[in-house]
Amino acid sequence: MTAMASSGTATVTLPTDTEILIAREFDAPKHLVYKAYTTPELVRRWWTSGRGEMTTCEIDLRVGGAWRYVMLAHGEFEVAFHGEFREIVENERLVTTEVYEMPDAPPPAPEDEPLNIVTLTESGGRTTLEIVVKTTSKELRDLIVGSGMEEGMQDGMDLLEQIAIEMARDGA
Repeated sequence: MTAMASSGTATVTLPTDTEILIAREFDAPKHLVYKAYTTPELVRRWWTSGRGEMTTCEIDLRVGGAWRYVMLAHGEFEVAFHGEFREIVENERLVTTEVYEMPDAPPPAPEDEPLNIVTLTESGGRTTLEIVVKTTSKELRDLIVGSGMEEGMQDGMDLLEQIAIEMARDGA
C-alpha cells in the first residue's frame, strides 16, 4: 500500500489552563518524521506552511543548543521564533523553549518562556506526533491559540508528512 499524506488532521485541545496539546498521525516511520522535524534543509520545506520564504533556519541539535526560524511572510513582514533544546531523545522526544520574537518588545524572562514537549510514537509504520505547549499563564495560552496558529500549523504538518513519505519512498 502506498503512503498518502492526510490533510488537516491535527487536533488541538486545551488539557489545562496553561497547556495546548497538538496531535497528528503521519503515514511514515518516526525516524523519518524526526529527521524532517530536525534537519534544517527539510524544516525549510515545511515550516512556513507555504506562507512565506524562510530566511533563517538554524538548528544546533544538542542539549543547550539553540534553534531559530525566521520567515518573510507573504513578502511583507518578518516572523521569527527561537528557543533552546532542553532534552533530546533521538527519534522519540524533544523538549525546547519557544519564543516569538515580537518587534519592539523585550524578550520574556527565561522562566516565562513557553516549553514545547514533542513526542513521537510509532505503531505499524505510522507515527503519532504530540506537542504539548506549556505556557506560564492562561492568558499566554489563549494568545497563542487565538493567534491563528492552527491554520498554518495544519498546512505545515501536511507538508511535514509529505516530506517523510517522500523520504520513505526514496529509501531514506
